[in-house]
Amino acid sequence: MTRARKKDQRHRAREAALQILYQWDIGGGDVAQAAGTFFALQWPDVDPPSDALRDFASALAQETVARIATIDPLIAETAERWRPERMPILDRLILRMAICEMLRDPETPGAVVINEALELARTFSTEESVKFINGMLDAIRKKLDARR
Repeated sequence: MTRARKKDQRHRAREAALQILYQWDIGGGDVAQAAGTFFALQWPDVDPPSDALRDFASALAQETVARIATIDPLIAETAERWRPERMPILDRLILRMAICEMLRDPETPGAVVINEALELARTFSTEESVKFINGMLDAIRKKLDARR
């Protein structure tokens, strides 16, 4: 698999993870069940997802939910006077997912995680959200780097 193809698959997996998280957040159910439903009933591509894509997306969504108690305080302290639950849902989920990636894999450069989050915001949210997410994630990346 070429490097570009692998990157495209990773990005597609992040898109899937975001859609799983959206379904979980709106539906209020179990995130593993949301992943199963997404891949079984809502996968938009003609070809089924690869096992690697499915595994990465499901793991990222599940780990993001598992780390919310750590992630949301980082968001709240960085977004002065804005609690995560008051943010637009997609912005909040993109932030949570990117912060999860920063926490779980500190070897991945923060700039790569932020760029992926910005691409998701460009696809699923607004240009104003792209700027907000960029500023938030850059500030949070600096806080996490200072703690390491």
